[in-house]
Amino acid sequence: MNEKIEIIFGLLGGLAIFIFGMNMMSECLQKAAGEKMKSILAMLTRNPVMGVLAGALTTAVLQSSSATTVMAIGFVSAGLMTLPQAISIILGANIGTTMTAQLLAFKISDYILVIVFIGFIISFVSKSEKVKNIGQTIFAFGLLFLGIETMGDVMKPLASSPIFTDLIGKVADIPILGVAVGTLMTLVVQSSSATIAVLQNFASQAGPDGVTSIIGLTGAIPILLGDNIGTTITALLASIGQSKDAKRTALAHCTFNISGCLLFIWLIKPFAYIIQMISPKGPEVEVISRQIANAHTAFNITMTIIWIPLIWLLVKIVTRIIPDGKDKVQDAAAPRFLDQKLINQPAAALQMVAREGLRCSDLVKGVLDELAKCVRADNDEQINRVFEQTAIIEKLDAKINEYLADMFSAGVLTEEQATQTAGLMYVLSDISRISSLSTDLAQALKEKQEKHYQYSEDFTKDIENSLTMIQNMYTDVLESLKSNDPQYANRVRAERGTVLGLDINMRKAHMDRVSKGECSPSLTAPFNDVMHCINRMGNSCMNIADAVAGEMSIEYFIHENEPVKA
Repeated sequence: MNEKIEIIFGLLGGLAIFIFGMNMMSECLQKAAGEKMKSILAMLTRNPVMGVLAGALTTAVLQSSSATTVMAIGFVSAGLMTLPQAISIILGANIGTTMTAQLLAFKISDYILVIVFIGFIISFVSKSEKVKNIGQTIFAFGLLFLGIETMGDVMKPLASSPIFTDLIGKVADIPILGVAVGTLMTLVVQSSSATIAVLQNFASQAGPDGVTSIIGLTGAIPILLGDNIGTTITALLASIGQSKDAKRTALAHCTFNISGCLLFIWLIKPFAYIIQMISPKGPEVEVISRQIANAHTAFNITMTIIWIPLIWLLVKIVTRIIPDGKDKVQDAAAPRFLDQKLINQPAAALQMVAREGLRCSDLVKGVLDELAKCVRADNDEQINRVFEQTAIIEKLDAKINEYLADMFSAGVLTEEQATQTAGLMYVLSDISRISSLSTDLAQALKEKQEKHYQYSEDFTKDIENSLTMIQNMYTDVLESLKSNDPQYANRVRAERGTVLGLDINMRKAHMDRVSKGECSPSLTAPFNDVMHCINRMGNSCMNIADAVAGEMSIEYFIHENEPVKA
């Protein structure tokens, strides 16, 4: 094979192995972390310092600052996080992403295949899901280094090419060109970790003298700065179609990295000198990978220290660039919390699903309130409002189920997450059923108007009493769902008994009125339809209460330190 083609395929193949390993490591780390991810997410909304820490920890698990930034944008867009809080998380994400470079700076080339083998054996032999995830994480960690090693092997001939060394010399001597190269590399690969890994490996190649790096630390730093700028494009793309605050969050990420580049590009030589002072000593080709990792970490920590007390200024800058204005009116049936970009981050995605479910359950409460007014309504307007609301709930329920199906098909859920999610789906199906039964009941009441049925005053009062009890049951069910307090579930059981007793009395009273000629026998069928709907609503409320009294807990999805509300 032609040497040039061999080099290109080697670079692309090594990069593919590296990115695959990084994505696999991210997925397996999330599964292994499990409950810990929820604790990290719970820190997101406390204060700027905790936000920075949470951003760094989340990025260390996700192995991608872009993924953390996309998560922050999703939370801001859903109204779960303020702009200053999201900015503090992004500052932390920039620190967390440097961990990959620090790991890759270790010289473990002799042990790569051993690590791959150990990871494979653990994941292949283990029956425990958690241990299997740990094994796959180790396996993916080995793949990271295998990809880097593959790229390093094919880069060696480049170091002796006069044409290539002249080209690199120009990049090293013109910092702005290095920034452009770094930005372009990250734009193409869509991962600053991958491009910095390539940079570390390339810089470790010896120049013509066989001792010094082909590019040197002063030549690598501008490319490093460009990598940091390039990674912000992912955030900008994620903010398209989102709220103004989401766009401002993405812009803050850009501002952070661009401002750092504009500051450090004038300080490359003194910065390089400081990094060399604090890094291990030895031949340049042996230590430059660690120097680049340290430069990456030092750059992001320095910029975070500068910007933490100036978050208010960053907010002002991005608000000035993207001023307040009229946001487009949101479709009521459109999900407010669900974000397709979070599918591969199950801890965050399930939190959003739970919040969307709570929002849906609150809409159903509004439908029951409207339905109670329909019993004595003399016009279609009140009933039509019920139809409109239930149509919205039906669409929203379909979107939630579609989102959960995508999560299951993506295979990102742990066994425990899958079990709890199945419980949540069971609860949401009963909430949706209450909405559907409300439609049927509204249809029966509309038929009464269209066919000019005359309900007796006793019958009308009985329906009103039944609906009031269903409203009380459903209110207690919601409280039980949000607080996980068993007292509400016990109250629902008692109310269910009262509804059943009222159902029997109402049917007996109706037949008494028919036998006395006080009520037309033709009303028996619509009467049964109404009672059937009310009875099934009570059953659904009972099903939800039983699920909450069992093992289904909304706190599993929304951490106890966070407000449980839609």
